[in-house]
Amino acid sequence: MTEPVDAIRAIHNAFRKDMWQIDTAAFDSAKGMEGLEATIERFRFFNEILVWHAKGEELAIFPALENVAPLVAEAYVKDHRGLDLAFDDLNNSYSARDALKTARATAAFRFHLDIHLDKEDTHLYRIFRERIPLGDQGKAVSIMASTIPPERFPDVVGWLFPLIGNDDRENVTRIWQIVLPAPAFAGVKKLIEKSVGSDWSELKRRIPTL
Repeated sequence: MTEPVDAIRAIHNAFRKDMWQIDTAAFDSAKGMEGLEATIERFRFFNEILVWHAKGEELAIFPALENVAPLVAEAYVKDHRGLDLAFDDLNNSYSARDALKTARATAAFRFHLDIHLDKEDTHLYRIFRERIPLGDQGKAVSIMASTIPPERFPDVVGWLFPLIGNDDRENVTRIWQIVLPAPAFAGVKKLIEKSVGSDWSELKRRIPTL
């Protein structure tokens, strides 16, 4: 059964894949390959989404955990601040047009991010799933999602769905179908269809109610 936390895991997988693409492009650019600027420069939008995600966790997920596992979230807040610093280093390196420093900064950002996400998936969100009632999980995830500015939601859908596999797409779509009012989901469904292209038929096969 799809659970609210599955949407968070899907976003984590998108973060991993996109940061891998950005890091790879920065490394290849440092070796002299050309035409990779658009991929590298995506780190700015990537970080916007990462900041919304982190703010949502600190606003809703971490306080909920504090009630069932005191002090667990404290270390993850420190991780978030470390990611803020990693972005600053990457932004400064890229703004200086220093290809080598940019490659080093993307590698450091990716390393820190991957460890952070892996810890969350295997530790923090395991506690969240096992100790918090399902209804409260849904409320926390809904509050978390509210940190995304409504006018930027189409950008998030267009970023997320091409980066994740069909299982994650199905989970996210099912969750949105449940939590969003029907008119709102109708608009989101169009965004999803546009973002997945020819894979839409597979998503409809998995979710006949689409």
